[in-house]
Amino acid sequence: MTEKEKMEQGLWYDANYDRELLERRLQADDLCFRFGQTRPSDTSKREQILKELIPELGENVSVQAPFYADYGDRCRIGRDTFINHNVYLMDGGGIRVGKNCFIGPNCGLYTANHPLLASERNAGLERALPIVLKDNVWLGASVTILPGVTIGEGSVIGAGSVVTKDVPDHVVAAGNPCRVIRPITEEDTIFNPSDRIKGEES
Repeated sequence: MTEKEKMEQGLWYDANYDRELLERRLQADDLCFRFGQTRPSDTSKREQILKELIPELGENVSVQAPFYADYGDRCRIGRDTFINHNVYLMDGGGIRVGKNCFIGPNCGLYTANHPLLASERNAGLERALPIVLKDNVWLGASVTILPGVTIGEGSVIGAGSVVTKDVPDHVVAAGNPCRVIRPITEEDTIFNPSDRIKGEES
């Protein structure tokens, strides 16, 4: 079994010294660099670079530079998602982002974990577990998502949170460690009831 196969199966693998993985990360680094050095107005070139980096990229996805991914092809990003500046996807374990997600600036999604024993950690061993953001998730600025976490559909994670466990659908959660604060309901509308009725009729 190759180190890449171990990584993809969530097993401990050599992340630091395996030639195949080092080469794949270097290719992704080059693409992230090219993306960051491309003028924002050159939308066609930016889209081309992003699709090379992330083959499973949905339609109308907006990504602001700088943007970083370890592999890129371990990500799947749904349509109409917005990713703000300085987001890092450590995607060895696979990262799946649903449609209509908002990812704020300086967010980090980290699928990788390391051994606690220094001797094992220094040997380059790592294990990567998947991260999932379901549809319509909003991550505030500087949110950290740790390995193996799923964020439920429509949920909002407050700025600066460190998410160590799964978050259910349709809630506001925040803190370090992140905890559910309350559900999101129709009472959270920014419109008054009469405005909503008028909008629905038009």
